[in-house]
Amino acid sequence: MAKPRLFVTRQLPGDALKRLEEYYDVVLWPEYQAPPYEKLLEEARRSDALVTLLTDRVDCNLIESSPRLRIIAQYAVGYDNIDIDCATRHGVYVTNTPGVLTDATADLTWALILAAARRIVEADRFVRSGEWYKTRTGWHPMMMLGVEVHGKTLGIIGMGRIGRAVAKRAKGFDMRVIYYDVVRLPEDVERELGVEYAPLEKLLAEADIVTIHTPLTPETKGLMNRERIRMMKKGAILVNTARGKIVDLDALVEALKDGHLAAAGLDVFPEEPLPPDHPITKLDNVVLTPHIGSATWETRTKMADLVAENLIAFYKGQVPPTLVNKDVVKVRPPGFA
Repeated sequence: MAKPRLFVTRQLPGDALKRLEEYYDVVLWPEYQAPPYEKLLEEARRSDALVTLLTDRVDCNLIESSPRLRIIAQYAVGYDNIDIDCATRHGVYVTNTPGVLTDATADLTWALILAAARRIVEADRFVRSGEWYKTRTGWHPMMMLGVEVHGKTLGIIGMGRIGRAVAKRAKGFDMRVIYYDVVRLPEDVERELGVEYAPLEKLLAEADIVTIHTPLTPETKGLMNRERIRMMKKGAILVNTARGKIVDLDALVEALKDGHLAAAGLDVFPEEPLPPDHPITKLDNVVLTPHIGSATWETRTKMADLVAENLIAFYKGQVPPTLVNKDVVKVRPPGFA
């Protein structure tokens, strides 16, 4: 029997693709940029399995146009680029890579918090540009004043794996941690983490730093709109390492410009890559990174390994370990038989 055809939309770190060659006829898209939709559609129609990224649009048209397709292994935790309901109806399994990128993303969140609070990027630019040298002053009581993180109130929106990891790291800064989630944690878990539940409006009013860790859903799209950004404490810091469309970027620019917010740290944007002429790129009080929450060798390799584990399990007729659309097993059993 011929191996099932697997189309992979980008090169992955580690040896996951080599492992998959034992089970699949692996076809790799060779470019750094994502395959255009029409190319992805063409390859999907010829394939039994796909490995996709968040930037790959897997809509119902693609799924319905690909009768051979049995599994989509997403190289990400999020999967809002995939029409899950359509996949389930057509018996297509969808998997993701949760858990393995929790700590890397939590670390980056803290990097953004500290960089925004202490004006690290701005200060680095001040040195490299020669502006510091031009002042002829090595140290001044008013130079590059930021705000302290230690002892402040941290507000976490979304208390899943990443939100909890961020909360654990806050203990080292002796912070009060409040959180909002649509599902409140059990009291014993709150005590263990040292966190307090708060309604969203209360969190925004009391937190010195607000960090977002909720998935993108119809309910969270535009969650941080102009009204809610204005609810935040004057001089607060907003950090987003979740999804760009959760924050109204124009409203954030206004709040950063007029001084309502002291600073922001963003790893995700409504449009990616972020256009270089966007107004937010002109502000000094914002730290911008190009969606690198999981960007460590260790984490990205673990993500690739989990993609391989899902695909190999499916090949063997087993339910993949991180299946997203669990109801699909009622439509079609796993495997290519």
